[in-house]
Amino acid sequence: MAKVVETWRGVAYPWFCDSLGHMNTQFYQMMFDGATFHFLSLIASYNALAGQQRSWADVRYTTEYKHEIRAGALLIVRSHLVRVGTKSVEFMHAMSNAETDALHATCSGVSVLFDLAARKALALDEAMRARGAALLEG
Repeated sequence: MAKVVETWRGVAYPWFCDSLGHMNTQFYQMMFDGATFHFLSLIASYNALAGQQRSWADVRYTTEYKHEIRAGALLIVRSHLVRVGTKSVEFMHAMSNAETDALHATCSGVSVLFDLAARKALALDEAMRARGAALLEG
C-alpha cells in the first residue's frame, strides 16, 4: 500500500466562504495546490530543480467534492502516490476535517517533470523514480 503523507494543514477562514455559506471552490484548489508542492518535493526538490531550469508542471486535476466545508473548519490534506510514469507522476489528495476525520474532497492529479528552457517534458531520473517507488511501497 502506498505511503500516505500529510501535505497541508490549515483552517477554512470566513472569507474563504461564498454566498452559500460554504468554502468556495477556489480555496479547495489553493489548498490542493499547496499540498502538491509539498508532495512532489518528496520526489524531486523544488530548489534542486530550479537550479537545473526544471520544475513540475501540472497537466490534470480532477476534484470531487464530498461534504461541504463551513468557516472555522480545521482541515488536513493527506496525499499518496498512485503511479510513476516515464515523465510524469500521478497522485491523490484527500482533504478531511482534522477533528472529525470527515472526508470533504479528493483531488487526483498528474504532473510532469518540465524543462523550463526547452518548454517540454523530461524523463524522471533514476533517483526520482527510486523515491517514487519508495512512496508507492509505503
